[in-house]
Amino acid sequence: MPEAFMILFDHEKLDVYQLELAFISWVTTLFEDLKDQKPGRVSEVCDHLDRASLSSLFNTAEGNGKRQRATRAKFFDDARGSATECASCLDALVAKRVCGAERLVPGKQMLARIVGMLTKLVQMYTDDARLKEDPPEYQTSEQSSV
Repeated sequence: MPEAFMILFDHEKLDVYQLELAFISWVTTLFEDLKDQKPGRVSEVCDHLDRASLSSLFNTAEGNGKRQRATRAKFFDDARGSATECASCLDALVAKRVCGAERLVPGKQMLARIVGMLTKLVQMYTDDARLKEDPPEYQTSEQSSV
């Protein structure tokens, strides 16, 4: 978990935002562990992983600040897409034989939780069924005489 800091903004109160910060911290440690690898095998994947992890964090923060439901949902959906990109980057590190799959399990677990939370946020802001009223029940003349 990153160092504690004062929470001043609403997005900082989101569990998903805090978990995204924890993932970035975990990724930073991974990068430090991989710094001795051959640059050609790891630099592009690590660069993409770094950008995608930041994109997820930034889109979550920006989306939480939007007022329109559809705009919020779009930013949360973009954040979710960036989180899944992070997962594919971790898969690429295994495929390139940069590190073993077991080393990446904690990161993949965090990403699975992040994607799940963002999915719920997207659904919360796109589920227009919650906004509809129940249809009225009409009685026929036969029902009212019974």
